[in-house]
Amino acid sequence: MQLPETLDGWLGLLEARHGQSIQLGLERVRTVRDALNLHQTCPVFTIGGTNGKGSTCALLESVLLAAGYRVGLYTSPHLLRYNERVRIGGRDVEDAVLVDAFAEVERARGDVPLTYFEHGTLAAWAAFSHAGLDAIILEVGLGGRLDAVNVFEPDCAIVTSVAMDHMDYLGDNRETIGFEKAGIFRAGRPAICSDPQPPASLVAHAEAIGAQLSVSGRDFGFSGDQNQWAFWTAGGSRRGGLAYPSLRGTNQLLNAAAVMAACEAVRALLPVPMQAIREGFMLVELPGRFQVLPGRPTVILDVAHNPQAAGVLNENLASMGFFPETWAVIGMLADKDVAGVVRLLRDRVDHWLVATLPGPRGLNAAGLAAIVREAGVTGDVVECDSPRSAYEVARGRAAEGDRIVAFGSFLTVADVLAAQKTPQ
Repeated sequence: MQLPETLDGWLGLLEARHGQSIQLGLERVRTVRDALNLHQTCPVFTIGGTNGKGSTCALLESVLLAAGYRVGLYTSPHLLRYNERVRIGGRDVEDAVLVDAFAEVERARGDVPLTYFEHGTLAAWAAFSHAGLDAIILEVGLGGRLDAVNVFEPDCAIVTSVAMDHMDYLGDNRETIGFEKAGIFRAGRPAICSDPQPPASLVAHAEAIGAQLSVSGRDFGFSGDQNQWAFWTAGGSRRGGLAYPSLRGTNQLLNAAAVMAACEAVRALLPVPMQAIREGFMLVELPGRFQVLPGRPTVILDVAHNPQAAGVLNENLASMGFFPETWAVIGMLADKDVAGVVRLLRDRVDHWLVATLPGPRGLNAAGLAAIVREAGVTGDVVECDSPRSAYEVARGRAAEGDRIVAFGSFLTVADVLAAQKTPQ
């Protein structure tokens, strides 16, 4: 067959080719990886966890870039453009790089079927392999043990948090999910866990394989006041006088401390001076993670889509100060714990603008509205046909001193961001 010549052509082909978007397992990906014959030539960080993966990836990338390293970063999902998933040297790669990488994987796979995510993961690796990198950061898509990125060998693995999400694939309790997350750990290699209360299964697996496990609050941690914070290790080292990361939110010190622990663990491979850590934390940017847009009314974008993330969002909203009214723009996928998310935020929101999300997993506005009402909200509930239209309703009704918070899914935040970028 003739291979597509454009990125849109490739994405369309991959979406049409494989009907099942999630298909866990490593055999297919490992077979094509070996056929590609691309060797690992620089240190690799693999980052998994229920929440906080994206922020941790962004913080680590920013620190390594500030230290002068050429860094490759693979994340998912994207918000506006697929290119966001593959970054080299701090920039989203060009379409041509992805087109070449997709074609390289296609030629190598033969008759081995790959999902959209698996093909994209291998394409990112191909792009990185030709880019002369000093370090690679890979974000786990789902779980860890059977996720496509786990065919690559990390020099350091980070699990950010373990909470209830993707239960259909990973299990219905934290112990089972924790074991899946711990699957990215390697024998004799640093394994960082920024969840201060990790499941026993995660700790047991790390010990069973001989990983060098460091747990937040036990082996490293942080302390701070309103102006600065400090990082410490159980070995007695301490780094004080640190400015808070530019990423907003009370949970970012958990992520930042894990990044510092990772840098300590691999310092023989990638020395990182403290100035680079300070600079990296100050300059880091990540759309959609408690992102506060300029202007009035205040607009907050957050991809929170499970109860743990909603709890953090609630805390962050509570710390913002007084707003006469809060308008929620919410769209969620049907396989999420929608009621759990709403219950955690119901006392923080005065008006609920519920939106239909597209695709087979998207929850329609009527179904979402019913769940929102059943969760005991006291404010009004308005049904809208898209997050963009819900956002436009909120903009039309909110007073200048109010705030609008859009959350519930990457799709929700992406649609609102697209509306922001559309000329009025």
